[in-house]
Amino acid sequence: MKSLLDMRRFKLYAWIGLGYLLLGLLANLAGHPGGEFGKRFLDDAWRIPYATILNYILFEYTIPRLRWKKFISSALLVIAHLFLYSEGLFLWRELGVAATIYTPFPAGSHEVEPQMEYSIGALLFFSIIRHIYNHIKLRQAAQQLRIEKQAAELNYLKSQTNPHFLFNTLNNIYSLARDKSDRAPESILRLSKILRYMLYEAGGSYIAIEQELKIIEDYISLEKLRYDDSLRINFNYNIEDMKQALPPLLLMPLVENAFKHGVSETRHQPFVDIHLSVERRQLAFFVKNSAEGLSSGGKVQENIGLSNLKRQLELLYTDYEVLLEQRDTEFSATLKINLASHV
Repeated sequence: MKSLLDMRRFKLYAWIGLGYLLLGLLANLAGHPGGEFGKRFLDDAWRIPYATILNYILFEYTIPRLRWKKFISSALLVIAHLFLYSEGLFLWRELGVAATIYTPFPAGSHEVEPQMEYSIGALLFFSIIRHIYNHIKLRQAAQQLRIEKQAAELNYLKSQTNPHFLFNTLNNIYSLARDKSDRAPESILRLSKILRYMLYEAGGSYIAIEQELKIIEDYISLEKLRYDDSLRINFNYNIEDMKQALPPLLLMPLVENAFKHGVSETRHQPFVDIHLSVERRQLAFFVKNSAEGLSSGGKVQENIGLSNLKRQLELLYTDYEVLLEQRDTEFSATLKINLASHV
């Protein structure tokens, strides 16, 4: 059961009450600049604690418990609040008069109606400010939930991409070991470097581009061990700032795709051309590779790496472009990112 007094929520109502008091202060300054101002301010200062507590009880306790199935008890609660907003505030005023805090009534007057007017004004003010506050908090909670959901999805995508990447790399080493190649020990050494990178450097949200370049170079060197001199690889880059932040392993799916689904299936003159440029926070990454048996104009078949790359880009950036194009004998991928558009 909800406690009648929630200090965190009550502080909200206290601040709203202070705001209503200041609003009345401005109204009194405008309407009663003379000697009446002080008296009216003391009157409002006496009434506002009562209005604050009453509105707190109404919005936090009474209204949430109103039920059509309990019509009689709900109606009694409403009637009780109407009494407290009118006669109750009048009695509170009389207590202030008795304590010489509140301005005495004129002779023969009974001012229940003015107290009701004050109560209605306070009720509307508390209701509007409370609604605005709750709306802002709800939007903040929804935004935080969206951020947490995106972070969870990004972690899931990484958990898919990294094992997929390692699985393909281990397959390469298996091929060398099966052929009893002298290059197998070197491939294991390079794999250990890649594993070290993934364990100790790729766990964060960002890395420097120079680190991403290093892992790409290690991966290319590992792939070279599987092929003879017929494989032509061209990897160059033009980076304005090597410390520019980039999500780890973001570029690797395009490089891996060039070897696994391109070069490995090419029998004649295999090649991979890779170019990376980053200028004024505009990243452009081009990967072109040989590919045989592809029909011109056919639909590009996206593997796990490419699908995850696109989804990560959707979650990370608002301004990016991915173009995939396959022809009879080659496949090209272009990735452009405005690094300043990170969400």
